[in-house]
Amino acid sequence: METECICRLRKIYKAITAFETQVEASLGVNINAMMLLCLLSEKENLSAGEIADEMGLTRSNASKVIASLEKSGSIRRRICKEDGRSMRFHLTKQGQELLEHVHCDSLQLPEELRKVVE
Repeated sequence: METECICRLRKIYKAITAFETQVEASLGVNINAMMLLCLLSEKENLSAGEIADEMGLTRSNASKVIASLEKSGSIRRRICKEDGRSMRFHLTKQGQELLEHVHCDSLQLPEELRKVVE
């Protein structure tokens, strides 16, 4: 049985996990939270469903990331002007400040991932 492909995928997965750990240790938030902050800095007023779609997360996982950032005060929800049943999310000043402290130069992409992205 050919297992080389699966072994390569395992190495990539381990490298991603290590990188996520490094990001969280360096920035104090997980990588999904940072990606959501970045997304909201580019596209204001997204719904939870739009966030899930943009980030490639399930609705449940997106909801957890949203709740975490709301709890920390980094994002805030507003009632949609067009549809009062819908909520839209935006960055707070605290969320913008957190993003400003992200310096990608301090994050080292593992060698296994550098090979993949190059």
